Amino acid sequence: MTEFRFAVNVLPKDGILDPQGRAVEGSLPHLGVDGVSHVRVGRRVELAVEAGTESEARATVERLASEVFSNPLIEQFEVELNRPVGAAR
Repeated sequence: MTEFRFAVNVLPKDGILDPQGRAVEGSLPHLGVDGVSHVRVGRRVELAVEAGTESEARATVERLASEVFSNPLIEQFEVELNRPVGAAR
C-alpha cells in the first residue's frame, strides 16, 4: 500500500450567497487594498489515504468530498493530489 496526500478545496457554488466573502471584500478598502473583487471564502481539507493505486485513493477522497466535506446543494469541491509522503521538497 502507498500513502497518497490530497487536498480538497470547498467553495460555495456560483450564484450562492457568500456572506463571509462579501464581508472580507467589503473590509479591503479599509485596509488600503483596492482593485480586489469576487472574493469567495471556503475551506481546505488535507488528508492522507493508503491505497494500492492513486486512482483508488482518489476515489476514496472524491467520495468523502461529496458525502462528508461538502454540502452538494450549495457547495462545489476540487480535489488535488499533493506531494507524496516523504517526497523531496
